[in-house]
Parts: sequence; structure tokens; C-alpha cells
Amino acid sequence: MGTDYFTGDPRTNRERMLAGDLYIADDPENARIAKRAMRLCHEYHRAVIVDDEGEALALLGQLLGSLGEGAWIRPPLTVDYGENIHVGARTFINNNLTALDVARITIGEDCQIGPNVQLLTPTHPVEPQPRRDKLEAAEPISLGDNVWLGGGVIVCPGVTIGDNSVIGAGSVVTHSLPANVIAVGNPARILRAISCS
Repeated sequence: MGTDYFTGDPRTNRERMLAGDLYIADDPENARIAKRAMRLCHEYHRAVIVDDEGEALALLGQLLGSLGEGAWIRPPLTVDYGENIHVGARTFINNNLTALDVARITIGEDCQIGPNVQLLTPTHPVEPQPRRDKLEAAEPISLGDNVWLGGGVIVCPGVTIGDNSVIGAGSVVTHSLPANVIAVGNPARILRAISCS
């Protein structure tokens, strides 16, 4: 790396990451937490396979920042760190969730998340040289209560989806969406409002 992007900034790359600023993913503490998360995801998968629900929930509790009562995630599950993911009560997440939680990921209560969904907080510079120099950052993702993401939905960095909204299978959500709408497509566009009577 030819340019010192952090002159005068005494923070570690982990501290920069947690602040939402540009950083380089070489922090040893981040590496330790990521490895722990991989191990916990693997152990969680095994606990579900052998039908040990108590152990599975305990492992999820260790992995995630918070897990609401009655929430369930079908393995396999892939995360960056796990600790930045917060799942509300009674939410169901189907298999093959990829949740790259460099920034906070909040999933509300009573959500339904289809298989193969991707929640992606990391960002990279558009300019070639900073990207070549391995700079990255992240923006949080937030799903309100009672959100339904169909199978294969991709939610991009910085997106908020409001309560009760439904995102059609295979959609790519590049911008925030309000509550009480159905959105589909790539990029996802609002199809219609949902009546909440």
C-alpha cells in the first residue's frame, strides 16, 4: 500500500470498522472473532443435525448479538462476526442465510426470511486505487417487524425495510423501503402498498 490513509488516526482497524469508517481488514481481533464465528456456526449446524435444540439455541446465543424468544435460524448459517446481528422474537430464518455483519444487522420481530437470503453490510471504494489498497467500510441494515424476504433476496449496505413490507423472491434491495409495501425486482421497486386493516 503506497498511501498512508490513516495518518494522524491512532485507532485500530477494528475501531475504525466499528465506527463505520474506512479500514483495512487485517486487525487480529477481527480475525479472532471471525474464526470464533465460523466455529460457532459449524457447531450450531451439528447441534441441529443431532436434534439438540437446547445446545443449538445456546450456540446461537453465543454467536449473535441478541436472539429474541422463539426465534429460529435453520442452518447452514454464514456470518462475518455474528456479534453485530440482532434477531427479534418469533422470527424465522430459513437455510443458507449469509449475513455479513461488518456493521450492525437488525432483524425485527415476527419476520420471515426465505432461503438463500443475503444481508450484506460491507462496502468498498469505487475508485480503483483505494480498493486495490484493500480499504473497505460498512453500512448497517435494518429490517422492521413482520418483514418477509422471499428466497434469494439480496439486501445491500445501508438499507432499511419498514414494518410489514414484503420483498419478492430474487429481488435486490439497493435503497431503503417504507413500511407496508410489496417490492420486487432488481433493483427492487415498490409494486403496491399493503392494506393493514
